[in-house]
Amino acid sequence: MTNKMKISKRLLLIIVVIIICPINAFGQDHHDWSYNLCTYEVNVRQYTSTGTFAEFETHLDRLKDLGVGILWFMPIHPIGVQNRIGSLGSYYSVKDYYDVNPEFGTLDDFKALVDSVHEKGMYVLMDWVGNHTSWDNSLTITHPEWYVKDVNGNFIPPPGTNWSDVIQLDHSKPELREYMIDAMKFWINEADIDGFRCDAVSFMPLNFWTTAITELKNAKPGILMLAEGDGPQYQAAGFDMSYAWGLHGFGNGILINIVNGTNNANFVNSYSTQENTNYPAPHYRMYFTSNHDENSWYGTVYELFGDAAEVFAVFTSTFRSMPLIYSGQEAGLNKRLLFFDKDEIIWQPHPFAEMYRTLFHLKRENKALWNGNDGGQLQRVLTTNNPAIFAFIREKENHKVFEILNLTGQEKTVTLEGTLYPGNYRDAFTDDSILFSENAEVTLPAWDYKVYETGSGITGVENEKTVPEEFTLSQNYPNPFNPSTTIQFSIPQQAFVTLKVFDLLGREVAALVDEEKPAGSYEVDFSAKGGSASGGNAISLSSGIYFYSLNAGNFTQTKKLMLLK
Repeated sequence: MTNKMKISKRLLLIIVVIIICPINAFGQDHHDWSYNLCTYEVNVRQYTSTGTFAEFETHLDRLKDLGVGILWFMPIHPIGVQNRIGSLGSYYSVKDYYDVNPEFGTLDDFKALVDSVHEKGMYVLMDWVGNHTSWDNSLTITHPEWYVKDVNGNFIPPPGTNWSDVIQLDHSKPELREYMIDAMKFWINEADIDGFRCDAVSFMPLNFWTTAITELKNAKPGILMLAEGDGPQYQAAGFDMSYAWGLHGFGNGILINIVNGTNNANFVNSYSTQENTNYPAPHYRMYFTSNHDENSWYGTVYELFGDAAEVFAVFTSTFRSMPLIYSGQEAGLNKRLLFFDKDEIIWQPHPFAEMYRTLFHLKRENKALWNGNDGGQLQRVLTTNNPAIFAFIREKENHKVFEILNLTGQEKTVTLEGTLYPGNYRDAFTDDSILFSENAEVTLPAWDYKVYETGSGITGVENEKTVPEEFTLSQNYPNPFNPSTTIQFSIPQQAFVTLKVFDLLGREVAALVDEEKPAGSYEVDFSAKGGSASGGNAISLSSGIYFYSLNAGNFTQTKKLMLLK
C-alpha cells in the first residue's frame, strides 16, 4: 500500500467520524487556544511616545518572542471631558461604547492591530466598563432613565467610591442590558476580538453577566471572559477566569504579608489548597505581582516587595493557572505610571525580560504548567523548614516542574522530604542537568528560587543537537487559527518527509514539506492567507476544519486543525 493510499484512508476514516458525530463534538471553546498562555496588560497611552495603536504594533514581535499569548488592552473608547480628572482623563470614563479614543487612532487602526496580533499567533481581550459611563456619554441624553439618580434626580458616581469622573448605570433596566450586550457583540463582530476583561463586576448584577456571557458565546463560542472579581460566584455566572486578589491585590494579600513578616510559606500552601477547592478546573485564576491599579495606586513591585519582587514574579508565573504581567514589567518598570496624564514607559534592557521569556516559553512547552484541566495540580514538597521554603511539583503525563522558593530575607539550607521530587531534571534557567535523590540538601540565598523541569524538550545549550527518541507530530498552535499557525514535528532518523494539509474531502490544499530530512525537531509555519510561510503552495482558504498529515519513513499521523475567519 502506498503512503498516499494510507493517508487517504486515514482521512476518510476521520471524515466518517465527523459525519457520524454531532456537530457540537467539535464545538470551539477558549481552552482550545488558551490552555498554555499568559496574559499581558497593555497600557496604550503610556506604551510609546505617540500612544497609538500603530506605534504599539511595532512591539508585537518583541512580545511574541517574550512568549506573550494574550494581550489585554485597557479600555480603548473615547474618554469623557465633563468632570475629567487630569489632562487626559481615565480610560474607565467611557464616552462612547461604539467608538475608539482618537488619541489611539481609529476603529480601522484597532481592527488592523487585532489582525496583526492574530497573525502572530496571539489573542486580544478588550477591557469592558459596563458599570458606569462618563458624565457626557450620549446615553445621558438619549436614555437618562438608564442611570441611578439621587433623591433630587441627579446622576451620581458609583456608590461607595470616589470616582467623581463617572456616573452609575442602573442594570435593573432590561433595555440597558440589551444595549450593553449588543455593544459587546459589536466588537466581537467588527474587530474579531477574543474576549473581554470585565471591569468592576461586583458593582453589577450577576444575572446580567450570566445572560451576557451566554449570548456572547453564542456569537463567538471561543471567547474568554475574565472577571475583575474574586469569588466562586463569578465562575458560577459563566466567567472563565477571575482575579486571585487574595494572593495579591489592592496593596494587600499574602505576598505583601510575607514581605512584612506576618505570613510565611505555610500561608501560601493554605492558599493553594483553598484555590483548588474553590476554583476547580476547568476554571482559570489570574495571578500577578502588578497591574494598572497596583502600579498607579499602591506602588511598583520594588516598592511593595523590595528584593522579593523577582521570586514573586517567578512564583506567580508558575503557581497554578494564568499569569499576568503589566506593561513595562519586563523592562523593570520602577515608577508609578500616572493614571490621568501622559507618562511614557521607559523601555530598557532588564534581567526580568529574560526571566519572563524563560518562564513563558516553559509554560507553552511543559504540560505541567498548562492552565485548567490541561495542567498539573500543585503538590507541596515538604522540607525541614516549611515556614521559610515553599517547594512544589506540578506534573502532567510525562511533564514535570519542580520549584523551590526561599520566601525569606535570609539564606536557608534545608533537606527536602518525601518522594514527590526525586529524579532527573533540567534547570530551566541554566540548562544544567541535575539529579535529586531522597533527602537531598539544598541551599538558597535570600529570596532566591530554583525552577527545574522535565518533559518540555527545551534546551538552551548552544551548538548541541538533541536527537528525538521517536516520531512525533504535535498539535498545531494556535488552534483554531486565523490566518497562520505553527506545526511542530520530530523524526529520530533521516527520512523522506511530507507534511501536507487536506480539506474535509481529502483534497490536498498545501504541501508544507516534501524532502529528505535529517533526524531532528522541526517547526513549520502554515498560513491560510496567501500561502505557507515556509514556501508551500499559494492558497486562500475559507473557514472550516482541515487536516494535516505527516509521513516520514513508515510513520504516518494526521491531526485536525480549524481555521476561523
